[in-house]
Formats: sequence, C-alpha cells, structure tokens
Amino acid sequence: MNNSKIPLHITIIPDGNRRWAISKGLDKLEGYSKVDYAYLESLLLEAKKLGTKYISLWIFSTENWKRSKIEINFLFNHFLKNVGKLLDGSLRNKIRIKHLGRKDRLPKKVIESLDLLESKTKSFDEFTVLLCLDYGGRDEIVRALNKALKSGISEIEEENLSNYLDSAGIPDPDLIIRTSGEKRLSGFMPYQSVYSEFYFTDVHFPDFGPQQLREAVEEFSSRKRRFGSS
Repeated sequence: MNNSKIPLHITIIPDGNRRWAISKGLDKLEGYSKVDYAYLESLLLEAKKLGTKYISLWIFSTENWKRSKIEINFLFNHFLKNVGKLLDGSLRNKIRIKHLGRKDRLPKKVIESLDLLESKTKSFDEFTVLLCLDYGGRDEIVRALNKALKSGISEIEEENLSNYLDSAGIPDPDLIIRTSGEKRLSGFMPYQSVYSEFYFTDVHFPDFGPQQLREAVEEFSSRKRRFGSS
C-alpha cells in the first residue's frame, strides 16, 4: 500500500445492522448488540495502524428519531453500556474522542458520557474518533449559519462558514465508506464531502472488520484524486 496516499480522515456510515440480524434469524436489535466495544476497538486500531488520523462514525442521525421508542432507547442504552470500555480503551490507546451533532435532544446520561469522553481525551492529538450522534448534514449547516449570524458576522463566506460547523478544525473526509449495499450519503457531511472518495460495500456493518477496512483503504490508495483540476 502506498503510505503517501493513506486517507487522513475516514468516515463510516455503518449500515446494515438490522439486515444482518434478520439474515441470521435474530431479532433486528441484535444487530446493534453485535457492534460492541471489542468490535469497535478492532476497527479503530486498524485505522490507526494504517496511518489515518481521523475516523468518523455515524452512530445516530437526526432522522433516526423517527424510529420506534423501543429501538431508540435500545441504541442509547447500548451506547451507555459501552462507554466505560470506550473511555478505558481511548486512554490506553491515546485516542481523542470528539462529538459531532446536537446535544440538546440527547438523553442526559448520553450527554454526560460524551462530555466525559471529550474532556478525558482532549490532550491526545495523534488519532481522533468523531462520534456523530444526533447528527445530520443539513441540520449542521443550519446551526452553523445561526451561530455565524449570532456572532455578528456581516457576510458569510466559504472559509468562515467552516469555522462554525461541528467539524471545525477537522480535515474534510478523504474517504467515505458505506456498508450494506446502499449507495447514498443520506445527508452525511454534505458540506465537507465535496472532494471525498466514496467506497460502497455490500457487507453489513457487523461483518465489516479490520480486513474490510484495509481493503477499502487499499482501493482508495489506487485512485488518482484531481480536486477539480484536469
């Protein structure tokens, strides 16, 4: 693999948890249970070993509030059950955790856990994990514009709008991976992804492990990126 062409920022849209469970004859929520901290750590450490510096995981979108209360509560409880291990692993592996998305609608315990993860790992600068909870691309842009207006800015330009996004200070994603066969972004980082490379795989997320991540990065490294030039 060409180390000079490793994506600095990888984002993953982890699709297919429910389809994976149904294909195994399990309750659809079991697909989320499969994605525990041990599974997540294997992906994060592989990304770190490959040389990337940022990895984003879209855990809960602004659209996911439309799902049943049972499923929503299950997702948040599953996150909370894994927070302790996530914090321990992040401290052990020197991983910075940063939240992208809204905090005003999340359960109090989830907000407190995100604040704890961010505060305890803020000094690490070699590898950053962006947890996207209650995140939607259009929502992010609207909130960014409102922040800019409230700050008293008289004119919004491309350069200064970026400073008000949730991802301010974070490089735009080089590689966006979506699992489970869907070939769309569903509103994920529309502003930041203008020059991102896309990688779509039929593999459901619970089966998308370190080897699959490496294959995606290898495929990315073979591409020629022009960024609008000829």
